[in-house]
Amino acid sequence: MSGEKMPAADDRPTVKVAAVSWPGVELEPVATPPAADGGKPTRSRRARLLLAGGLTAALLAGGIGLGAYAYAGDVPRGTEVLGTELGGRSRADAARALRAELERRADALNAPVGVTVGEKKAELKPADVGLAIDVDATVAAAAAADAHAVSRLVGSRTVEPVVTVDAERLGAALRKVMGSQGREMTMPTVIWTGTTPKPVYPKPALTVDTAGATEAVTAAWLAARPVTVPLVEKWPATSREEVDRLVTELARPAVAAPVTLTTEGGSVTIPPAAIARALRFSTDDDGKVTPRVDVKRLRTALGGKLGKLEVEPRDAGLTITGGKPKVVPSRAGRQVDAAALGPALLAVLPKSTDRTVTAALKPATPELTEAKLAELGIKERVSTFTTRFTGGLSSPRSQNIVQAAKDVDGTIVKPGETFSLNAHTGERGYDQGYQDAPTIVNGKLVPGVGGGVSQFTTTLFNASYYAGMEDVEHKPHSFYFSRYPAVIESTIYWPQLDFKFRNNSPHGVLIDTSYTGSSITVSIWSTKIYDSVKTEYGPRRNVTQPKTVYLKPGPDCIAAAGGVGFAQDAFRVIKKDGKVIKREKFSWRYDAEPRFICAPDPGA
Repeated sequence: MSGEKMPAADDRPTVKVAAVSWPGVELEPVATPPAADGGKPTRSRRARLLLAGGLTAALLAGGIGLGAYAYAGDVPRGTEVLGTELGGRSRADAARALRAELERRADALNAPVGVTVGEKKAELKPADVGLAIDVDATVAAAAAADAHAVSRLVGSRTVEPVVTVDAERLGAALRKVMGSQGREMTMPTVIWTGTTPKPVYPKPALTVDTAGATEAVTAAWLAARPVTVPLVEKWPATSREEVDRLVTELARPAVAAPVTLTTEGGSVTIPPAAIARALRFSTDDDGKVTPRVDVKRLRTALGGKLGKLEVEPRDAGLTITGGKPKVVPSRAGRQVDAAALGPALLAVLPKSTDRTVTAALKPATPELTEAKLAELGIKERVSTFTTRFTGGLSSPRSQNIVQAAKDVDGTIVKPGETFSLNAHTGERGYDQGYQDAPTIVNGKLVPGVGGGVSQFTTTLFNASYYAGMEDVEHKPHSFYFSRYPAVIESTIYWPQLDFKFRNNSPHGVLIDTSYTGSSITVSIWSTKIYDSVKTEYGPRRNVTQPKTVYLKPGPDCIAAAGGVGFAQDAFRVIKKDGKVIKREKFSWRYDAEPRFICAPDPGA
C-alpha cells in the first residue's frame, strides 16, 4: 500500500482507549463470568474491552494491518474538502478528485456574487476579482491536517479550501459600487500663509474596509449567498491634537527668529520667510504627518546667498552649433551636505536660543559626465516643429512663449525617462518671468499669468510626436484654434494639466528650442530609428455652430470671434524598414467657441 511509512514502533504513541464505538460493525457476544455484584455479564463492556485491546495491539505491531492502513495515503483518512473525501489518497489523486469536484460545481463557482455596499447593490464576477480555489494549496492543507493513528482510522475532519483573490481588484470593484456614498480622507498637515502656520485637521474617509470585505466576499462566494459590505470610517494616523502640537511646538517657534548657517567658507543667515518655505509637513498614505526640511526649497528661498559659499556642479550638455551638437563640458562643485543639513536644521527650529547650524561643504559631482553623454547617441535631428504667433516679441503672450522655450532649451531626456513640462518649469508665475496674457478658464478667455504657454506646449508636443516618442499625458484645447493642427495639440495649466512624453527609444533625446519675432520652433535631436512619422486625418463630424454671448465690458473682458465645434480622429502612422509598424489613434471633440462680445446684451 502506497503512502507514508509507518513510524518505528518505539516512536508511535501508546493509545489508551476507554471506549470505542465502531459504527456499522456487529460484535459477537463473548461469554463472561458473573459480575462481582452478582449481575449478569454484559456483552457490550466485554466487546469494548476486546476492541480497545485489539486496536492498541495493532497500532503497536507495525508492518501490515490496521497501523499500516491508518497511515496509508498522503491525506489522513476521513478528510473532506467541499464534501469530497480526499482521505487515504496520494496528493496527486486528491488533487484530481478535488478538480473533478470543482468541475461539478463550475456553474455555482462562476456565478456572480451579489454585493450590497452601503445602499447600492451590484454583482461581481468571480473571475473579475480573481476569486478561485487553489487546488494544490488546498491538498497540501488537507495532507497537513493533524491526525494521530486512531483518528486516521475512525475520525473525520473538514478542511476549508484555500481561496485566492486579487484584493486590489476586489477593493477597486467595491469602491466603484460605493460610488458617491464614499468620502475621501482629509489628510492632516500644516500649511503656510507667509510665515503663519495654518493647521489642516484630519477628517475620516467613509470607505470600504478592504481586508474585512475580502474575507466576507470570499466566504459568501463559497456559500453561494449574497453579502453586505458596510461602509466604515477610516481616520488618518495623525490626530487633531498632534497637528496642534506640531504647530505649537515646531512651526511657530521655527519662524520666531532667524537661523545662522555656518560653514568653513563663511556664514549665512536663514530668515523666517526662507524657513517657512523649506519646512514641510509631509503626509503619507496612512495620514501620518512627518516634518522635514526641504533643502532644495531652502536653497531656492535663499536665492544667491548660498552661492557665496557653494559652487554648483554642472552636468555635461549639448548645444546646437552650425547644425551639429556640440558638447558643453561638465563641472564639479562644492555644496552644503544636504543629507546632514536637513535633520540638523530641523533639530534647532523648536529652540528659542542657540539657533545655529554648522554644515560641511562636500564635493558635488555632476550626474551627467561627458563620457555618459557620449553613450546616449545624440547625433542628429530626428524631428522639428514650428508654430506662429502674432504681436511680435514685445507682447506678454509672446514673452511667455519665449520664456517657456528658454526654460526647456537644452534639456536631455535619457532612455526610459518621462519628461514633464510642469515638473521642468515649476509653477509659472511672475517671479519666474511669466506675465499676464489671455488664457481659457471656464470656457472663456480671461487674463492669467503664463497665458500663451499652451502654444509652446503644442509645439513641443508635435516635435516629440513626430520623433515617435510615447505620449504619456496631453489634453487638447476646449476650442479649436487654426494656428494649431487639429487634435494633435495640447494645452497646459498649473498644476492640474500637464504635458508628458516618455523617451521610449534606446537613445538619449535633446530638446532644442529657437524663436523669431513671429514663430517658435522645437527640434528633437537623437538617433533616427524610424523611416517616417506622419499623420492621417479622418473627416470632421458632428459640427456645431457657435452662439453669441454678451459680456460685461471692462478690463477683464476679452472679445472672441467664435468658431465651430467638431469631432475628429487623427492617426499617427510610424514606418520602419518600409513597413508600417504602428498606427495610433488620437481623437478629440472641440466645443463650439462662443462669439464673445464685450457689450450689454441688446435683447435683455
